[in-house]
Amino acid sequence: MKYRSQGRTGLEVSAIALGCEGFAGMASDKLRAEIDYAQQAGINFIDLYASDPELRSNLGHALAGRREQFVIQGHICSVWENGQYLRTRELAKTEAAFEDLLARLDTDYVDIGMIHYVDQEEDFHRVFDGEIIRYAQQLKVDGRIRHIGLSSHNPAVARMAVETGLIDVLMFSINPCYDLQPAGEDVDALWADESYARALHNIDPERERLYELCAREGVGIDVMKVYGGGDLLNDERSPFGRALPPVQCMEYALSRPGVAAVMVGSRSQQEMQAALEWCTASDAEKDYASTLSGLDKFTWHGHCMYCGHCAPCTVGIDIASVNKFRNLCPAEGPIPETVREHYGALSHHASECVACGACESRCPFGVEIVAAMRRAAEYFGQ
Repeated sequence: MKYRSQGRTGLEVSAIALGCEGFAGMASDKLRAEIDYAQQAGINFIDLYASDPELRSNLGHALAGRREQFVIQGHICSVWENGQYLRTRELAKTEAAFEDLLARLDTDYVDIGMIHYVDQEEDFHRVFDGEIIRYAQQLKVDGRIRHIGLSSHNPAVARMAVETGLIDVLMFSINPCYDLQPAGEDVDALWADESYARALHNIDPERERLYELCAREGVGIDVMKVYGGGDLLNDERSPFGRALPPVQCMEYALSRPGVAAVMVGSRSQQEMQAALEWCTASDAEKDYASTLSGLDKFTWHGHCMYCGHCAPCTVGIDIASVNKFRNLCPAEGPIPETVREHYGALSHHASECVACGACESRCPFGVEIVAAMRRAAEYFGQ
């Protein structure tokens, strides 16, 4: 297993993490066996958005005696009413549901208190101008959550949340299909066939700016919907008209700026293992560029995807990292100190580029790399 820092939280989390919604309806002993398997594989990060009391209790039993070995992300505003999950912004219901979560998990805190599912700007203001954010902040003061997070599918709203400076973790939907879509308040549009009926070119700039903002500000991203609800794994359902293997979906998400972990919703050890294969996969097996660059209708031409096909550089420059560090910097203003330090720590810098063009001949997306290295050298001064 590979571990990554979850932004400024100081938490070290497994790059492959576990979403628990697929365990609903599973017997307690079976769920414990799934957690055993996850732990043996090195998974130490769990998300529980579900408010199903049986699932919460069974997970609590599965974690008995080893709670401290896991980073738990529990959701605020996810409630159970009339035998079904609901999202609420009512404080009394939110408080009762959170107390229920802690009691059923048999713990006195969760590591990340995730404000649940904020996709609309109106809802953002309801949360951040009202009682919910104050409740989350009080939970943090009381030590009942260690860090505040927020889950969203809308990059515009997610950016607003990050810019408040109040959240430490963002749970966001990332995969190459969704990244083509512009920001919107209707989450169903991400799945709609008509959204992919036209030709789409390059990552939506608002999504890319969100990932870069999170990386600069130390807001760790954990990814949901990495398989697009399973559609990306199926030739017929994939908007691309071809399936992406699970390992390629994982690699795509984990190579975005700011991403610490991918929450994989699994219903069996076999599904968990499909994601875990990323840890031991070869570069060729992880190579999402080989799939994406062959598409006619959807293109990423001229856009660095951090895929690494440009390597090896004649003089040893890590071209993908140079491009990523340059993209992490704001268009105007000083270079963030952390970015400057990371760039300075590279073994070779953009100024060493000899403009041989070998990298450009290998780039599947037609990026003008020599020009990009020249601009980076001018920007960073080396």
